[in-house]
Amino acid sequence: MTEDLSELEQQIGYKFKDPPLLLRALTHRSFAFEKPTRPDAPKKDLIRGHYERLEFLGDAVVDLVIGHLLMQRFPDVLEGDLSKLRARLVNIKQLSRLAKNLGLDRWVRLGKGEDATGGRNKASILSDIYEAICAAVYLDGGFESVFSMISGHFSDILADMDLSLVEQDYKTKLQELIQAQNKRTPKYRMVAEHGPDHAKSFEIEVLVAHSPVAIGLGSSKKEAEQDAARKALAILANLDKINKNG
Repeated sequence: MTEDLSELEQQIGYKFKDPPLLLRALTHRSFAFEKPTRPDAPKKDLIRGHYERLEFLGDAVVDLVIGHLLMQRFPDVLEGDLSKLRARLVNIKQLSRLAKNLGLDRWVRLGKGEDATGGRNKASILSDIYEAICAAVYLDGGFESVFSMISGHFSDILADMDLSLVEQDYKTKLQELIQAQNKRTPKYRMVAEHGPDHAKSFEIEVLVAHSPVAIGLGSSKKEAEQDAARKALAILANLDKINKNG
């Protein structure tokens, strides 16, 4: 495999100022230990010769960027559901698929034994390589560079995501929260209906201990109730934080 990495840089969407950093991100420990830079290389040099330390940093970098992108994509979703959505994006299966689509399997540097046993197609190695490259971009070009690169890689996936991918029974969550505070079950009441019969929208208010908390909107009563419960959960969570910090 040639060490001219310009084709790979074009594939990932980033041009390195320090190309050896990208080469390190592609190097598995099996390659580094089989082919040390010199025969008497100390252990610290061997460790610095493969991607594992970069992968450690890249794991945090990818989490941060995807978390940021999800907050932009779903501005009203609660923290717990954002975490579930991120877990669907940042995992070995998803990252290895992305790495394969970028052609990283062609570029990873493996020892002979690891290569012979199918290491080039191992999901764990491919996902690690992706995270290592993200760390390398972060170190080489800063956060804006890696944010732009990862955003491009995940743009289609994020565009196709919707909230049906996580369990979203906000009414149950709200009921459990209120009952845990020894209060009565939340009540829902119709505020308004809009539009013709074939395209109605509804406004429904949720009350906790007889006090209005939030109004939800939806194309069905069920959807409006869920939206009201979601908003109420967010409001109550903020009040709880204020009370704890007050």
